[in-house]
Amino acid sequence: MKLDIITIFPRLVESGLGDGIVRRAVERGRVDARVWDLRDFTEDRHRSVDDVAFGGGPGMVLKPAPIFGAVDRIRRDRGEPSAVVLTSPQGRRFTQAEAQRLSGLAHLVFICGRYEGVDERVREHVATEELSIGDYVLTGGELAALVVCDAVIRLLPGAVGDERSIETESFNRGLLDYSQYTRPADFRGLKVPEVLLSGHHAAIRQWRRREAIRRTLERRPELLESASLDVEEQQLLREVLEERKGANDGDTRD
Repeated sequence: MKLDIITIFPRLVESGLGDGIVRRAVERGRVDARVWDLRDFTEDRHRSVDDVAFGGGPGMVLKPAPIFGAVDRIRRDRGEPSAVVLTSPQGRRFTQAEAQRLSGLAHLVFICGRYEGVDERVREHVATEELSIGDYVLTGGELAALVVCDAVIRLLPGAVGDERSIETESFNRGLLDYSQYTRPADFRGLKVPEVLLSGHHAAIRQWRRREAIRRTLERRPELLESASLDVEEQQLLREVLEERKGANDGDTRD
């Protein structure tokens, strides 16, 4: 996958790409990543990338010319991108399903917004889509772009050492992850569930599936509306619901 990120803070982005799974994916040749300094595409001696908004108002707006120029250069040097993504609070909510979709594309370009946003002509004529990582305000789009890149890169074949871990992660099938434990089995009187110490693989598997359903029902019940549950998981969900109903009925008795 080719990955190009346009920003006025290249060192911030480069540091985010320089460690962990992302760095290993680059070293293994799974990702060809480049960071572009937007100021390199300015034409004045001050290297200005922003200006006041027409009509007045607070803050500054990123100018269209440097962004158009950066994307034109990427097209010339790196080929036509599969998607040009503008990170923006006005964008579509980024989800695991979006990460999986983007991981199937060959070339992604990210435009990192700043200040009061970007000139609308960038949205209309350069960006092919806008993505938001949540309903809150960040200082700029760099962190949002890094979040998206991290979620996408780890889905690429060979990026993660043990790819089985991806299959069981939260959101991959619409469920949160089950509870995890490690040594010691008894820590300050807090004990690991006995089933995990039993060595009974089928029982452990079922406990984990039940735990994932229970946790999702308690913390993010809305996820179950679109979760891809198999026959066993549907039965486990019914059992968990019955258990909760029984517990609630017991609480209301005098």
